[in-house]
Amino acid sequence: MPLPSAEHHHIVFLQAEVLKVPQFDLPAPFTYSQTVYNWTSASQVAERIHGASIITLSAVKIDAAILSPEASPYLKLIVIVGTGFDCVDLEVCRQRGITVCNCPASNIEAVSEHAIGMYFAARRKLLDMHMATRAGKWKEKGLLMFDYLDKDGTPPLTCQDEVAGIIGNGSVGKRIAMLARNLGMKVIVSDRKTTNAADPSRVPFKSVIEQSTVLFVAVPLSDATRNFISTPEFEAMSSHAVLVNVSRGGTVDEDALVKALREGKISGAATDVFREEPAAPANTPLLAEDAKDLNIIATPHLAWLSQRTALNYAAKLKQVIEGWSAEEPIHVVS
Repeated sequence: MPLPSAEHHHIVFLQAEVLKVPQFDLPAPFTYSQTVYNWTSASQVAERIHGASIITLSAVKIDAAILSPEASPYLKLIVIVGTGFDCVDLEVCRQRGITVCNCPASNIEAVSEHAIGMYFAARRKLLDMHMATRAGKWKEKGLLMFDYLDKDGTPPLTCQDEVAGIIGNGSVGKRIAMLARNLGMKVIVSDRKTTNAADPSRVPFKSVIEQSTVLFVAVPLSDATRNFISTPEFEAMSSHAVLVNVSRGGTVDEDALVKALREGKISGAATDVFREEPAAPANTPLLAEDAKDLNIIATPHLAWLSQRTALNYAAKLKQVIEGWSAEEPIHVVS
């Protein structure tokens, strides 16, 4: 493997399983070589990127130790094959002059459709119904209707009776709103939690929390959004409310969410993301043994998974690396 130089880049794909690796057309006089790993764990990152000038990744953590000059002496560009960039220490990258780019708007369709699917699963308790039916409980009891009423004894809402609150008005949030409207829901889009925008189409955050019967969370993780939905918000929600989180783990307080479900403050929750990933019963209360009886739908951070997403990722990655090589960088986050 040739080492990087002023005119040669070595690209290391750390998590190539999420896309079809493209061929790059770099401007003269640049050449490139590449090493492709289908998947890379945190413990393997340092060894694999030592000779790289460009790395691409999906979700593996790139921290200060990995970004030290000793661990990654040639590194010039990090491309996140995804939208979120909280997995990379951006401050250290700024200090070293390492450019960080992402591949935004690649998974809009898949994530928004997944969010709607999770809403139906939580609202209609589809997984519990499936398991009960397969276990023979329908035959055993004759009627299972009363097992699937809300805690106040009422049947689930239909779309025409839902008020869908959208927290996060980016590309995914906008598409979720469109899908929700098409299903017959009333849609209200939240303003920022701490400020009131001039946009009259936005509704104050507090009002969205209070009015929504289904709340879709689609925001990036930052200091401002960490645990920004917690006990005060759950206390203010409708007892019929279902929370759907397709943003980032850490935006919703997991301990507070379990408590709210256990106390009947809200009706259900669905999440594709967790504060610690990969998630397991040992590191999240949402999957703990004592939460098995709660109406929680959990998926393994795969809302993005679709053929369209993989094609979009490959196209965006090609554009990002070729643009950066031509000194015309795009989708720069740091």
